[in-house]
Amino acid sequence: MKSPALMGEEFSERSRKNLVILETIRRSGPLSKTDISRLAGLNVVTVTNYIEELLRSSLICEKEFDVSTGGRRPVLLDLNADAGLTIGVGLNLLDMVGVITDLDGKIIARVKENRPNARAKEIVDCVLKIIRELIKQSESEKSKIKGIGIGIAGIVDSKSGTIRWPERIDDKGCIYASIYIPLKDIIEKEFNLPCLIENDATVACFAEHWLSLEPQIENILYMFSGVGVGLMLNGYIYRGSCGCAGEPAIYNTKEDNLFNCNFGSPCFMKRWEIDLGILSNVRQGLSKDNQTRHSRILELASNDINKINLRDIFQAAKENDSLAVESIRLAGKRLGVKIAFLVNLLNPQVVVVGGGIEEAGSVLLDTIKDTVSCWAFEEMSRSVKIIPSRLGENSIALGAASLVVRQIFAQL
Repeated sequence: MKSPALMGEEFSERSRKNLVILETIRRSGPLSKTDISRLAGLNVVTVTNYIEELLRSSLICEKEFDVSTGGRRPVLLDLNADAGLTIGVGLNLLDMVGVITDLDGKIIARVKENRPNARAKEIVDCVLKIIRELIKQSESEKSKIKGIGIGIAGIVDSKSGTIRWPERIDDKGCIYASIYIPLKDIIEKEFNLPCLIENDATVACFAEHWLSLEPQIENILYMFSGVGVGLMLNGYIYRGSCGCAGEPAIYNTKEDNLFNCNFGSPCFMKRWEIDLGILSNVRQGLSKDNQTRHSRILELASNDINKINLRDIFQAAKENDSLAVESIRLAGKRLGVKIAFLVNLLNPQVVVVGGGIEEAGSVLLDTIKDTVSCWAFEEMSRSVKIIPSRLGENSIALGAASLVVRQIFAQL
């Protein structure tokens, strides 16, 4: 079994073997040493030496004896999920989720807050608020918390733990300023725990593979609402030379006219709104057409166009509201074109649609599939599976927590 790795990690040979052994036990345990050896691709003597150290550290434990085929019955070994806890926080399309998990990824405590406005200070304040609440909920086991992981948008320097957050500074949303946030330092100073910062789509991609998808799937794209992509290529989470890979857009304010595409509005290479333009399309539709003012969307928003949110639109689409369905279908076409480009480029086995946009339901997903089928080369589109996130709104938080677990596994 191959343990998923982050491109650019500098683990020792011992750390890599620890990861492979622990990943094998985590996914398939309880197992005998012989089975671990076979599944991990390591000889039994090596496995035995490592197992002794893992038992001493309490990361694994002995369970009931296996059935013997003759001679002494082998002891079964399993992950000791209670040996530690980790915190993960993730920023989604609609909300921000924080979790405390055991070493097997089981959620022990969970906090959810509505997504703050896209201001750096409000985002950081919400992250800190969630961590405080999680620690408060687990006060009796606070000593077992080993670290904090954060999955967040922006350009993330994972080594320094800083984020370059693009913040709007005009009313039209065309001009952005870069806000640099030393988030790792802020969190470590307040909570006195080691902190790991990664891009939201990257940790979500890791979570889907680590906790949900079959281990033999090694080429995955995680589409965070079209504004970010988590990449697993040949079993490695690809982060690029400085940890910033996965931004499928280009943008130059000085030459914005180059992106005046008729189809896609905006062009599929341009920076998009995180909701793929669904909210603005609905509001435009309601403003233009008095007939549409009887839309179910308005009823859900108490007949106030300014109070309409994505949850209202998603709910209205489930009730077959024509404007909601039309807007979601258009968003699916936009995202489908971008996915088709990436499918042609990278030929993945699976594309996971997540980050919250998947809550739009089957209208969105079916449109994406149809669009990819039309736009990507037949060989690539035929072999790829396009699925909604299996972990849903927890995926980023679980991925961030799981990366901390992985660090624990590696650092023995």
